[in-house]
Amino acid sequence: MQQAIMQQALEANLMNIATTIEDQLDDEMHRMENLTEDDLDRMRERRLEALKKQQRKRQEWMRRGHGEYREVDEKEFFNEMKKTERMVCHFFRNNWPCQVMDKHLAILAAKHVETKFVKVNAEKAPFLTERLKVWMLPTLALIKNEKTTDYVVGFDDLGGVDDFKTETLAMRLVAGGLIFEQD
Repeated sequence: MQQAIMQQALEANLMNIATTIEDQLDDEMHRMENLTEDDLDRMRERRLEALKKQQRKRQEWMRRGHGEYREVDEKEFFNEMKKTERMVCHFFRNNWPCQVMDKHLAILAAKHVETKFVKVNAEKAPFLTERLKVWMLPTLALIKNEKTTDYVVGFDDLGGVDDFKTETLAMRLVAGGLIFEQD
């Protein structure tokens, strides 16, 4: 008996939600059907301004070293990080696993100019590796607004194998908020 009452209440709730969403869609369709030329012109202007703003931001990122993947030393690391919204830092040494990570990061750096990609030789940066608690190589420090927010340590987050796809790493960086999802 009580289960039947709960079922009815659930169905009533779902029906209310569906009706609300349908009403919102109807309102939006009505608004779209009744757009005037002036409305369309305003929409075009806003979109054009948004595209111009996005292009200015992209140019600024490129000027600041985004779009490339390069090695920095311990002192340069802090300058690279300053006033950077998103940065991926690969702590590496010259070995096979780190070379695999390098290959993928070089591809992603060229595709995702919204994020700065750098690498630091961990053996030559003891202060930085100690401060960021890097204990395994390769390690990616995921940095947002000058703060390390997450790490990708080794290949565990990437399937535990060294032949992972670049898309797997990209999905991990999207999940960490470091790169924008692309189509």
